[in-house]
Amino acid sequence: MTDRATSRRPANPWPERIAGLPPKRQELVRPVIENPRNFLFLSIRALAEKLCTDTATLLRAIRGMGFSGYPEFRRYLHELTMSRATSLDSMLASAARDSDIPSHVRDSLDQDQKNLLALQNTLDTRQLSRLAQRVWSSRRVLVLGGDLASALVFYLEHHLVMLGLPVFSATSAGRVVHLVRTAGKKDLVVAMSFHRSLRQTVDGMRQAKSKGAYTVGITDTFVSPIARFADECFIASVETCHFGDSYVAPMALLNVILVACANYRRKRVLELARDAAQEQQHGFRWYEEE
Repeated sequence: MTDRATSRRPANPWPERIAGLPPKRQELVRPVIENPRNFLFLSIRALAEKLCTDTATLLRAIRGMGFSGYPEFRRYLHELTMSRATSLDSMLASAARDSDIPSHVRDSLDQDQKNLLALQNTLDTRQLSRLAQRVWSSRRVLVLGGDLASALVFYLEHHLVMLGLPVFSATSAGRVVHLVRTAGKKDLVVAMSFHRSLRQTVDGMRQAKSKGAYTVGITDTFVSPIARFADECFIASVETCHFGDSYVAPMALLNVILVACANYRRKRVLELARDAAQEQQHGFRWYEEE
């Protein structure tokens, strides 16, 4: 894990990026932005030919959108592609699609390792320390998510409760609305959503932020609205080469957040852990042989 923040920053949504272009150039780049997967691997010369223009005109349009050049524009297209990926896209793109089951399994594990390595190479441990301090100083910690990310919400909530923190979660639209209605300046909001992001999670986070709450986003790309609207954001890839999403990296991220929180007030947490150990060893919840 490195002590440096990732160099990327939340990206503006594409309608804002092309709004400043002349109408003809807007229409030139619109097909690329709306369907980035179809153009992602093209060189600038090949892209210009496909768009029936020349490279100089295309490059002026790219720079007019705020990119330094074609390499940065391609990275943006990659982020857009990942944010719009579906389970079908993942399965169709699988390199081992014609292979046997063991090949698929190895392919999946390899991708999980890549996701973990990307998290390790970009995670800022000083940012984690600051977040731990903010968690402990907050009046309440509100954790928002939905759909598959509900599993992450419950995992984080369970462990923050074990630390003795005032945590509340919401995984449905109605619960989000009611929970953030009372959000204020002393509250911390953790919002987790991936790809295009769930409306309930984004809207809930934005409403809480408008009331003064500090918002932390967890998502997989800087073009996500979670990344754009949160006060700060952690990126963890959910990319998979097969079906569904991989939550290996987001779970690892939650684990290091919990490690930071537990050790920020280590003495108090140890006292709680000693009390919990008695129940964990002898409590009625646990199965024992007769």
